[in-house]
Amino acid sequence: MSKRSVQVDDFTSLQVLSDPQFAMNGQDFFYVSTTIKDKKNYESHIYQYNQQKQSQWTYGHHQDSHPRVSPDGTRLVFQSNRSGTNQIWLMSLLGGEAEQLTTLTHGATNPEWSKDGKTIFFSALLDNDDDVQSQRELTKEEKEKKQNEKKKQPLIVNRLKYKSDARGFHDDKSMQILAYDLQTKQITPLTCGGHHHYFQDVSPDGNTVLFTANLNENEDEELYLDLYTLHIPTRKITKINQQKGSFYQAAFSPTGKYIACFGHDFKYMGATLTDLYIFDLNNQTETCLSYQWDIQLGDAMIGDTRLGASQTGPVWNKDETALYFIATDHGATGLYKSDLNGHLEPIYHNHSHVFGFSYDSKSDAFIFGMSTPTDPGNFYYIKENGKMKQLTDANKDYLNRVTLSEPEEIQFTTSDGWPIQGWLLRPYGFKEGKKYPLVLEVHGGPHAMYGQTYFHELQLLAAKGYVVLYTNPRGSHGYGQKFVDACRGDYGGKDYRDLMEAVDYALKSYSFIDETRMGVTGGSYGGFMTNWIVSHTNRFKAAVTQRSISNWLSFYGVSDIGFFFTKWEHGYNLLENPEKLWDFSPLKYAKNVETPLLILHGEQDLRCPIEQAEQLFITLKHLKKEVEFVRFPGANHELSRSGEPQLRIERLNHICRWFEKHL
Repeated sequence: MSKRSVQVDDFTSLQVLSDPQFAMNGQDFFYVSTTIKDKKNYESHIYQYNQQKQSQWTYGHHQDSHPRVSPDGTRLVFQSNRSGTNQIWLMSLLGGEAEQLTTLTHGATNPEWSKDGKTIFFSALLDNDDDVQSQRELTKEEKEKKQNEKKKQPLIVNRLKYKSDARGFHDDKSMQILAYDLQTKQITPLTCGGHHHYFQDVSPDGNTVLFTANLNENEDEELYLDLYTLHIPTRKITKINQQKGSFYQAAFSPTGKYIACFGHDFKYMGATLTDLYIFDLNNQTETCLSYQWDIQLGDAMIGDTRLGASQTGPVWNKDETALYFIATDHGATGLYKSDLNGHLEPIYHNHSHVFGFSYDSKSDAFIFGMSTPTDPGNFYYIKENGKMKQLTDANKDYLNRVTLSEPEEIQFTTSDGWPIQGWLLRPYGFKEGKKYPLVLEVHGGPHAMYGQTYFHELQLLAAKGYVVLYTNPRGSHGYGQKFVDACRGDYGGKDYRDLMEAVDYALKSYSFIDETRMGVTGGSYGGFMTNWIVSHTNRFKAAVTQRSISNWLSFYGVSDIGFFFTKWEHGYNLLENPEKLWDFSPLKYAKNVETPLLILHGEQDLRCPIEQAEQLFITLKHLKKEVEFVRFPGANHELSRSGEPQLRIERLNHICRWFEKHL
């Protein structure tokens, strides 16, 4: 059977896997599969891999996620919005219907078991005076009525942090940690007050909860996350970390002697590499295991099809001698191990994207999820120093129907001696001797990374007949601290030059690229860079800027992160040096734009608010430039990754239309 090219809406037929969780026998595991129903709504369901077979455990047009197996292996707790709002549900692994445990007004999320299986800890948004015992979940009609009433009420703002792209406009509710007693069926709040408390782990004896929070008086002006323990019987809270920083993904060791976590000290602001910390609770010492490493811990890979959360570490081994985690390095992510002396070694690292894992202490084995440029993702089994075994075959039918382009890695040295990594996709049906147009893709962040993962947009452009070039210019993760920090204070400088020299390298190395037909696109920082490129060179014949930044002066006050991100990335805020911020702004150079520009922007984007697009469009239109503006109603900054499926389809159609028209 001959294969066809990738189509715009193919991502709606993908099965996206996430969150693997070992069962008690060390062989079977549970996981989450997310699909799109009728190109309109996301659905997530829990599956079990059992004796080399996969069985579906939850059904319906809703989202089930975060499955966690009880310590005795007989029950499964998970979160689900099947009742209308995310709540905590429990099901027997022997069979039967799921039981709803919580009916909190604003929902409940992220359930975790105590080690004795008698208590379930979870998180919930609560007002200061909420009585969790008397709360009930609102009906659909009640929620609609409340939302309509809220729309008519003025919003009183008295905080610096009053909005976020994820939550919208904030209210007085804060994230708290609660405990559900399975014997009494009572819910007990463990934290309270106006601060957010983020659950991390519970001690082996069940008496202590580990959480992160910013409990400082000037919380509104800081981004610190400290590490705390809460002794449940006494409610005593103890701060664990000594230095200031942001700490997260913390876990007790098997005996409770140590705590391991990710974190950093903001030495390079938002470009600071993540470190691995160990806290010895007996000796009250703090050790950074990764101080000699020069890699980013966690998953910094950019993609557009990953849905659902997965464990990235750190996870303790059974005898407290080592930790396991995912790390990002040179366009790939892998599974790594470190002993308590900071000796780092890979368990699995290849040309791929390891996006999550589960560790079984009895068998010393791992289940990990992995994607490649030609595979949206599957689960694999491996032991230390053992052979890898593929367990699932998701999207088999899709992969048998379509032709995907294998990326060709490029490596070159810039004119000032910096090594740059990138990739090139040849177009569908490529023929020697024929010339093809090129599209340059620029990632967001800027502190993120393109690499060896499935990326639907890139494959689609290759299917449409374009050579697709994507690289990691300085500022990207994956190449050490100096590299990721190199764009700060220099937006539009050497990062821009890296991209242009990447194009030069591609033109020199591949004779089939038509230099007269080149386009460029990118989103967020990639949108800023697209705006910068078309205002500083006319070598591109078409451009699509997405959720972009055009004016750093206004970005400071309108973005949910503008008041600190502007300072972090440029060294100045609006009050300190507005002239310099204007120099970094593509809008200043709008008169130089000769490239036909399509502007795509979500109307509810609070990260790069739509006024950034409006300013650019009006200015270019006023200057009688060729420009078009597409607004996506209800869409936030995540439109291309987890936005409404129909809008994601429309976005891709517009990108293809614009390049087809001009290239």
